[in-house]
Amino acid sequence: MRIQPRQHLLEIWEALIRSSYVKDESSKESHWAWGGADSDDSVYDTQQLLCLMFPAAEVPAFALETPDETIDAVVGVLAPFGTAIQIPRVLTRILTSYLERHSDTDGNPRFAGGGYFVSDTGESPSEEQRTLDVTESFALSITLTLAILGFARKFREGLRSKSYIAEAEKLEALASKRLTAAMVGLLRSFTVNAFEAESPEGRLLLASMNETNLPTRRLVEELRRELRDVNAGLRDLTIGSGREAELEGQTTLFECGWSWGVIDGAPEIVDATAGGTQRPGVAQDAPYLYFTTVALDGIADLFSTRTRVLGLLDAEQRRLADSLQLRWEMTQRYWAKLATFGVGDRWPLESMPWNTTDAEHSDYFSLLVSAIVTRDMVERRASDERLSRLGRVLAELAKRGRVTERAEGADPAVRLHSPGLRVGLGGADKVGGPQLYWQVSDFGAVLLKRIVRIAALIDDVELRDELLRLGDRVWDHLVQRRLSAGAFKDLWDEPSNVYAQLGEGHSLTASWHHTIRVVESLVGAAELVRSDPPRSEFMIRQAQHSISEAEHLYDQELLDGGAESGKSIRDLLQTVHANLLRAKEIQYERPASAVAIVQKVLRELDRLAAARQDAKGR
Repeated sequence: MRIQPRQHLLEIWEALIRSSYVKDESSKESHWAWGGADSDDSVYDTQQLLCLMFPAAEVPAFALETPDETIDAVVGVLAPFGTAIQIPRVLTRILTSYLERHSDTDGNPRFAGGGYFVSDTGESPSEEQRTLDVTESFALSITLTLAILGFARKFREGLRSKSYIAEAEKLEALASKRLTAAMVGLLRSFTVNAFEAESPEGRLLLASMNETNLPTRRLVEELRRELRDVNAGLRDLTIGSGREAELEGQTTLFECGWSWGVIDGAPEIVDATAGGTQRPGVAQDAPYLYFTTVALDGIADLFSTRTRVLGLLDAEQRRLADSLQLRWEMTQRYWAKLATFGVGDRWPLESMPWNTTDAEHSDYFSLLVSAIVTRDMVERRASDERLSRLGRVLAELAKRGRVTERAEGADPAVRLHSPGLRVGLGGADKVGGPQLYWQVSDFGAVLLKRIVRIAALIDDVELRDELLRLGDRVWDHLVQRRLSAGAFKDLWDEPSNVYAQLGEGHSLTASWHHTIRVVESLVGAAELVRSDPPRSEFMIRQAQHSISEAEHLYDQELLDGGAESGKSIRDLLQTVHANLLRAKEIQYERPASAVAIVQKVLRELDRLAAARQDAKGR
């Protein structure tokens, strides 16, 4: 793998601090320059801080909360914050400022979409629309607040000053409150959309699933049978939205997932007052594939190993997390079953582009479904064959999206990257203002993230190497799209560097939406590098045979009195014995390394045997 996650993450951090931690010329004091124009831009600001906090939480070498353990390279790129001791103190104040900035005057957390809301008429969103809470902010806030909680608790353990302890405790309290509010928001944004097979939605869904040309009645029966466990699980929902869908009809089909914000008419979550006031929603009561994928990623952090080991959730949050996990499991299972439905040679996911039940289609939707299938295969420990098949889907998407192939002329695939996919936000006009949309243009970075994730799961060395080569090509594409000048140099995104069809580049600021996706991909690459190498059954057998032969020859040396020889031979045999023990210890996890150790042992034993024969010949 040519991607060097450590070096690239350091470069991103250096660019982030250079562009975001600026000095006021009048006061000579430095302050954090927020990504969003005002407090309505919670998504911008959250993505901006996640570029710093996500690697700090997930990559041990980038941890910031313990000054004595902060590596020199990190201290160097964060030098504007001060020394290793000062870095977590400055960061505490910045994080506290963020949490206060996105709370109202009563201290209730807010998750406004702000500048991410756009219209296609040129009319600006109304003030009421700018303050609407959005699912992406809920999901991102879960990831960020969990990172903050872990940072604050570890940092507080090493403090002695009462004032610094008070600052850390305040940060922890604010982060916990925002975490609870984000979890409540996601519970109230979940939806189950039921429809009849003969409805427009039903016909579109069945057309996407019918790879083997089954009769409609048979297809409905097969699909309902495939989804029966999901259907049963959804009927167990007891709090939040998504409870009222009728799923019992013989020809009833459904979708489940997250809308773009709190559902219109969503009930309040009782006994969840720690997160503050629960505002009424206006979002369309239907799942959106983009927001569903974002929500699944955020919710997964609630039951990660890190969250569990550090004990980051209180009792109320654990109860909310249990409810979210049920929705997470059912939604993930639903989309994975759709994507791989049928008994033929072709998955519906492999028929690109993916078609939604609102008559939209895009390769970006295929990528989003692939992302959900990837996580489902992780949870279910899928075979290398299925993972490889999914890897081929991603390779095809890389071609179709003109990431690994050149775009010629007026290629429509370029629109995946600029302006990107435009997602209509049904119901956003209820508070007054134009119809709103959500723009996403992170196709390449999301593609890399999923490639790296699948590669980490595959044991077959050749399949893994094939995916990593694909990942390298996607990374080469992303590197070309970095900004090359100005304060935001080395951040993203300037797609015109790759696609001449877009004209001359004109980006003057970073896209935090795109940059955080790249950071997530690099963190995934770092986890891949830190993981154990893939295990080859062939190499395991070779290691076992080599160890067996070496042990037999070693026993012969002992039988022939080698242990009673001179000191040099006794020392050599002790080393041989230690190396054999090491080879046996790692033969299953690192068989190639075990073979290398045993080869050295065999050479030493052979040298002893040859010396003995020479002595007998004389």
